[in-house]
Amino acid sequence: MRITLNKFGDILIARQAGKESFAAFQPSLKSVLPDEEVEIDFSGVVTFSPSWGDEFLTPLHKQHGDKLILINIENNPSVKETLKILDGISTIPFKVK
Repeated sequence: MRITLNKFGDILIARQAGKESFAAFQPSLKSVLPDEEVEIDFSGVVTFSPSWGDEFLTPLHKQHGDKLILINIENNPSVKETLKILDGISTIPFKVK
């Protein structure tokens, strides 16, 4: 399954917005098979804050573990720096493709 984050907007900020986005996407995640990867696509995201990321990515990682893969982050400094911060705070080893 691929989740394209820009469907939530190109500026992903605020803890509450991240929490609401995660909740809104939960019904779609019910169709993910146990061995299926969940790709998070950052294409089109301009700004990505640690608070939004923590509310969206951390629970996704708890649900899908090493099946959670982050893609299209290479040309986005905002995403790269936020992922460094999240890694330092939560010690979750996000996989990047």
